[in-house]
Amino acid sequence: MRRFRPLLLICASLLAVTTVPAASAYTGGSPEGTPVADATGPRPLDQVIPAPASARAEGKPYTITAKTVIRVTKGSQRTGEQLAALLRPSTGYRLPVTTRPGKDGIQLRLGEGGAKLGDEGYRLEIGKRAAVIKAPRTAGLFHGVQTLRQLLPAEVESRTKKPGPWQLAGGTITDKPRYGYRAAMLDVSRHFFEKDQVKRWIDQLALYKVNTLHLHLSDDQGWRIAIDSWPRLATYGGSTEVGGGKGGYYTKADYKELLDYAADRHMTVVPEIDMPSHTNAALASYAELNCDGKAPPLYTGTDVGFSSLCVPLERTYDFVDDVIREVAAMTPGPYIHIGGDEAHSTSPEDYVKFMDRVQPVVAKYGKTAIGWHQITASPAKGTVAQYWGYDATSTEERGQVVNAAKKGTPLILSPADRAYIDHKYTKDTPYGLSWAGFVEVQRSYDWDPGTYLEGAPADSVLGVEAPMWSETFGENEPLDYMTFPRLPGIAELGWSPRSTHDWDRYKARLSQQAPRWDQLGVEYYRSPQVPWPGK
Repeated sequence: MRRFRPLLLICASLLAVTTVPAASAYTGGSPEGTPVADATGPRPLDQVIPAPASARAEGKPYTITAKTVIRVTKGSQRTGEQLAALLRPSTGYRLPVTTRPGKDGIQLRLGEGGAKLGDEGYRLEIGKRAAVIKAPRTAGLFHGVQTLRQLLPAEVESRTKKPGPWQLAGGTITDKPRYGYRAAMLDVSRHFFEKDQVKRWIDQLALYKVNTLHLHLSDDQGWRIAIDSWPRLATYGGSTEVGGGKGGYYTKADYKELLDYAADRHMTVVPEIDMPSHTNAALASYAELNCDGKAPPLYTGTDVGFSSLCVPLERTYDFVDDVIREVAAMTPGPYIHIGGDEAHSTSPEDYVKFMDRVQPVVAKYGKTAIGWHQITASPAKGTVAQYWGYDATSTEERGQVVNAAKKGTPLILSPADRAYIDHKYTKDTPYGLSWAGFVEVQRSYDWDPGTYLEGAPADSVLGVEAPMWSETFGENEPLDYMTFPRLPGIAELGWSPRSTHDWDRYKARLSQQAPRWDQLGVEYYRSPQVPWPGK
């Protein structure tokens, strides 16, 4: 198993997530035209990820000193404490968090900045006397803190005292996301991840303004969430994983702990119970769910599409209702993902019958259904389709998704040859799959969600998601290596305006993340496409 940094340290680093600059604000500098931060001065405002909507440099820098205080308004205390927890170890300063008003220090002002910033936008104003973050909502303050964090030297991530100086360049950033759904998925079914591993990943996602964690909780190889009405799903169905490892599952208390941890970082959790295929763990746990009444053995391989719930069996829908009811009751977020992919052992007619019965169950328990894009064969009103096709996907299959979008089905985009961060970078990558091709850093970044599916209305796109499937992970799971450096690019596509999209400028900004990852203990892939420091 990978050795993890103490949870306290992870919490502190996660709480202060990062932001990105507007490419339109870039001027001069590197051979690519992107200014590089002066080692003796503050980092330019546009050198963050994801790129902000607007960044204007002006005035003198603000310096954090032993006299600095963090001034908060009502409702922003928690964000202030998160910021202080990040800054105190590396600066060595007290940085008291206070509700006393003043014109100096770092200020977090909730309910300010203007309604146009929306639920997640913020405004960061930096001058000689103060650095002020304004936001209508607390999520915006949190994102603004992440931007402030990235503008400071990478050594701010250190858990031991560093000499500084701790300066922020003068000027103003005004920023809000392009899309409201910016997600990453972790497959905990093929390979089980302990709570602390998931929390560490949540921290890494929060650093780049990802606001949704999709947990793939069930598959052929393992069932990972406790269901009181069907207890063997977890205790037996969760007892193994790919390769025959010990597996595991989350109790309801474990799941709530993960939900609370994510919520503290303004992240919504979307649980996925995959069906009607990818269900061998459930079928092995309960013989009564099988059409022939016989339970198959547990499965530890990597084949797909061989399992299916019994569509004609009424007991199947008792099972589905119980599971969705319990998962919905545990989950405060608006979505439940019901899978629906690779149902090769379910006839097209049975697939439609099944989905037509299951989607209303999700609605009955107050949630919105998400399904992989095959659900567009019969999408209920409001159901969200997650597109995972790629360049080789047939015109007919793409057309079905586009036609559904034209009729009102919202889309999440996860094109496998762009956004699947479980895929190999090159033929020499020791981990991952390659059925959709190799996914190097430029390929994962260089596409536009607004125009990717030709013919789909631009306003049908809710956002983007980077899935991390885990069937090739072993005891030394390469989660860092496969996540970085691709995840920041997908996050930028979800947050930043289309006008900021430029590979040459982006790769220069990306390279500047490396010292920060080193401080955080992130074991990233040093892609030859990126001009890393010291390269």
